Amino acid sequence: MTPIEIYIHIPFCVKKCLYCDFLSGVFDERMQRRYTAALLAEIKYAASTHLGCLVKTIYIGGGTPSWLSEDLMDAILTTVKQHFKVDPLAEISVECNPGTLTAEKLNVYRSIGVNRLSIGLQSVNDDELKILGRIHDYNRFLHTFDLVRKAGFDNVNVDIMTGLPYQNVEKLERTLNAVTMLRPEHISAYSLIIEKGTPFYDKYKFDAVKQQAGMETEELPTDEMSYRLYRLTMQYLESKGYKRYEISNYARNGKICRHNVGYWDRVPYLGLGLGAATLFNNVRASNVRDIYKYIETSEAIEQGKSVTTTFSSPYYETEEVLSKKDAMAEFMYLGLRKIDGIARADFYSMFDIDIEAIYGPVIAALRNQGFMEAKEGRLFLTDIGIDVSNQVLSKFLLD
Repeated sequence: MTPIEIYIHIPFCVKKCLYCDFLSGVFDERMQRRYTAALLAEIKYAASTHLGCLVKTIYIGGGTPSWLSEDLMDAILTTVKQHFKVDPLAEISVECNPGTLTAEKLNVYRSIGVNRLSIGLQSVNDDELKILGRIHDYNRFLHTFDLVRKAGFDNVNVDIMTGLPYQNVEKLERTLNAVTMLRPEHISAYSLIIEKGTPFYDKYKFDAVKQQAGMETEELPTDEMSYRLYRLTMQYLESKGYKRYEISNYARNGKICRHNVGYWDRVPYLGLGLGAATLFNNVRASNVRDIYKYIETSEAIEQGKSVTTTFSSPYYETEEVLSKKDAMAEFMYLGLRKIDGIARADFYSMFDIDIEAIYGPVIAALRNQGFMEAKEGRLFLTDIGIDVSNQVLSKFLLD
């Protein structure tokens, strides 16, 4: 059977965070139920068109999936298991936000096979949480984390962010100390990016330009301070026993996120739900982004009506067959995000050609510059290579 991963998108939030450009928004319970019914129809449709697949991981993201009522989450995972072949040892993750979980929800999650939770904290400093537009304060997070542990979850991620407005070393150290004292199995540490179309972009866009130019900023940390915060995060987490296995991700006791590693290794995956992305048989596609069109598509399919589409799925809004060059580039710039990099043998197995025949000069140049190393058949970025990873990884794009 073909190993695959499944991502399920839940586009609902209690309130939209000020920095967020994800496909999500605030909808009432009636819309949540209509959307879930449409999602169940897509799950059944996708299963009928992907026979012979074994689901190794399921990741329910958003949005705020934990904002859904427990009966809807139950229906989603039950439908996946009824229509797909799911590995009994599959990693099943749900993203959660403090203030949206209850003991009852967590007990339902456990009963339907959820075995990993990812909690969006971002900071333990209430002033920073307020700036971000989060719905919770630090005490609410602590209450949520306690509920999660009491419910028996032993594979928990906590998200934190660096580079926040007015953030300094002392504030970040407070977050790092408080989070590591709780000993979650996994920590994701992301740098704030000012994205177009968000309230943060309207407020901080000029500061972001100054930051990128190495100039003095007014509210965002300077470029130099951002780098200090980034290095502090890496050094602090590693000193507390969290092994860095990807640019922004750390785990202890081997509790890496298998689903995300699958993305970086280009394991085939199906994206289900609004705007979700798929990679299968070297075809990359994304679902429609209009929630009403998404629901209408599912309702038509459920009623046996034909849906006009130029793509291989009526849910797709875009679809592209990747060229061999595209696939090679993805293999490199995704795989090199991992701290242990990529294996030459895997490149040959996938593309039937030695990696040096395609990237020999690039690899040689990066090694000479100290950005890349080779060891035991693997290629990986050095510390300084990771520090400038955006520039380094762009070298692997092929014309």
